Amino acid sequence: QVQLVDSGGGLVQAGGSLRLSCAASGSIFSINTMGWYRQAPGKQRDMVARMTSGGSTNYADSVKGRFTISRDNAKNTVYLQMNSLKPEDTAVYYCNLAQRTTYYWGQGTQVTVSS
Repeated sequence: QVQLVDSGGGLVQAGGSLRLSCAASGSIFSINTMGWYRQAPGKQRDMVARMTSGGSTNYADSVKGRFTISRDNAKNTVYLQMNSLKPEDTAVYYCNLAQRTTYYWGQGTQVTVSS
């Protein structure tokens, strides 16, 4: 019903930057939340940042001041600008769209930060 395609991951040195993108398609309601979650091996999937269609944002404490989420509602696209990356940010990052009672997920994009 809803498809998400995320991209933009890669390998960077500590202190570097990456920009993730995610485009959604399908049966998307006008009121929704899009965001990014990440999961490292052996750990649970945690929220990194999310933004409602009205512009309200939430960030994990560990990324505040370094990551910025934005979205283009007309394109159903969400972005995550990641600056001052740390090795602890290494994980698979998953795009998410939540509407009504359902969560949808992208395929994931690998972010690796070397020390």
